[in-house]
Amino acid sequence: MSIDISAIVPVYRSQAMLPELHRRLVGALEQIGRPFEIILVEDCGGDDSWSVIEQLAAADPRVLGLRLARNYGQHNALLCGIRAARGELVVTLDDDLQNPPEEIHRLLARLDEGYDVVYGSPQAETHGFLRDQASRITKLALQGAMGVESASKVSAFRVFRARLREAFAAYRSPSVNIDVLLTWGTTRFGSVLVRQDERAVGDSGYTLRKLINHAINMMTGFSVLPLQVASVLGLAFGSMGFLVLLYVLLRYLVDGSAVPGFPFLASIIAIFSGVQLFALGIFGEYLARMHFRSMERPPYALRSSTAAQGDTETVHDQCC
Repeated sequence: MSIDISAIVPVYRSQAMLPELHRRLVGALEQIGRPFEIILVEDCGGDDSWSVIEQLAAADPRVLGLRLARNYGQHNALLCGIRAARGELVVTLDDDLQNPPEEIHRLLARLDEGYDVVYGSPQAETHGFLRDQASRITKLALQGAMGVESASKVSAFRVFRARLREAFAAYRSPSVNIDVLLTWGTTRFGSVLVRQDERAVGDSGYTLRKLINHAINMMTGFSVLPLQVASVLGLAFGSMGFLVLLYVLLRYLVDGSAVPGFPFLASIIAIFSGVQLFALGIFGEYLARMHFRSMERPPYALRSSTAAQGDTETVHDQCC
C-alpha cells in the first residue's frame, strides 16, 4: 500500500514520552484518514528510548525505528528520517509533545493552499526567558541563511512535500539544517499558528549554549553574511584609520608638533588589532568547514533499524 504521510520524530532521551507520543500521533493521523507511517530516529541519547522504539515497532507495523551510530544532532537525525520516508508528504515534530499531533491537520490544510512547506508557528513560546531570547537570535540567523521572510515563523513542527529532498539528495556535509536545505528546492513557504504545550517530562536538550552554537553554525555553514560583516568592518575601520592619519598630519602642519600621548596610540592599535583578529576568526570558521567537508565526514551513520530482515538493506540505501 502506498504511503501518503510520513511522520518523522527525532528521539533524544524521551523513553517516558514515546508511548504517549505514539498513541496521540496514531490517533491524529488516523483521523486524517490517509495512509501513513511513523519514523522514529533515535539519536543515541543514552537512555532506553531504543528499547521502547523496538517495542512500538513490533506492535505497530506502521512504525519504523532507526538508530544512529552516535549522537549527531536533531537536524542530522531528521535528514536520516527524511531520506528513509516513503510518503508523498513529510511531517516533522519533536518528541516532547510540545508540538501537538492533533494540530497536524491544520498544517496539511494550509499546505493544500499552494505551499510546499508549512510551519506550525507556536502562538506563545513556553520556554524560559533566556531560552526564548536565544530562539529569537537563532531565527534571525536562520533568516539570513534562508533568505526568506518566513524564517521568523520556523519551528520543528513542519510539513513539506517529499519531492523537495531531491534538491539536497547529494548533501553530505556534517553540518545540517533542514530549513535551509528546504530553500534549495522551493520558495513557497507558509505558516499557521498552533498551540504549544508544556513539556511533560524532563528538560529540553537545547540549552542556551547549544542554541547560540547552532546560530553560529547556520551563519557560517549556509551564509556568507559573516564574511560580508568582516568586509564592512574592514572598510569602516580602514576609513577610520585614514581619518586618524589626516588628523595627525593636520596637527603636525598646523601646530608643528606630533600628537602626544601613548594612550592615544595604544587605543588605536588595540582597536585595529581586535578587528583584524575578529576577521581572521571568521575566515578560520569558513576554512574549518572547508576542511571538514574535504574529509567527507557523513552527516550521520545508521547503526540499526527495526525494518524486516529483507527490508533492512533497502532502508539503509534510502537514508544513507
